[in-house]
Amino acid sequence: MEEKNVQELRIIGEGNTAIVYAWETGKALKLFRAGYHEDAVVREYDNALAIRELDFPKPIVYERVVLEERHGIVYERTEGESLLDWVMRTGDLAGCAQRMATVHRALLEQRVSGVSDSKDFLRWAIGRAESVDEADREAALARLDRLPDDDTLCHGDLHPANILLTEQGPVIIDFMNICHGDRRYDIARTVYLMQYTPVPEGADNWESFLRMREELTDLYLERMGVTRDEISEYLAIIRIARAGENPEEFQ
Repeated sequence: MEEKNVQELRIIGEGNTAIVYAWETGKALKLFRAGYHEDAVVREYDNALAIRELDFPKPIVYERVVLEERHGIVYERTEGESLLDWVMRTGDLAGCAQRMATVHRALLEQRVSGVSDSKDFLRWAIGRAESVDEADREAALARLDRLPDDDTLCHGDLHPANILLTEQGPVIIDFMNICHGDRRYDIARTVYLMQYTPVPEGADNWESFLRMREELTDLYLERMGVTRDEISEYLAIIRIARAGENPEEFQ
């Protein structure tokens, strides 16, 4: 294959950790930024391989590449506006919640093996949560042990920015946090990411943005057929685990 030059590639998407370029016909290259850890790229690639044949809307993974000393993964090309950009442009919270619930239900119908256990991830993150009192960490671990094990596919990072609106319909992207576990964990994780993470810097109206996030979360849960009470234990655990996973959110 002819050697490619990053400067000659067309950008079709961009995130915090990677830039997505048009690659060969029908394919896209997710090229991670310089210095991004290779083991994290390998984990995403292995996760994408593990779910390649599962029946929910996603880009198919092809191969790992290295281009100009940067690690990348070649996926099926899926161009479209992110659901986050769409809802911020249209203000259609009900439409956003419906699209989220539709693809999330399809994902949660899948069973998977060969990926990490959600409970192992939570234990790791809780152990790193140094800003949380030791008694609270131990209580969270004890509560986690009492919750059920399962082999349901969990995305681990499903929010509007990780859903693309393509000509074929909504498609889920970003498989770094794929795992298996109780479906309520993945729903609670989505709720936490949508409602309880810090408000982005530069938000025009802080209070209005908070209300919008809460309303969108309520609409999403309604369409998922899940109440806050049903995921309350997971939310309490995720809140503590998040202090170990993303400590900068708590500074």
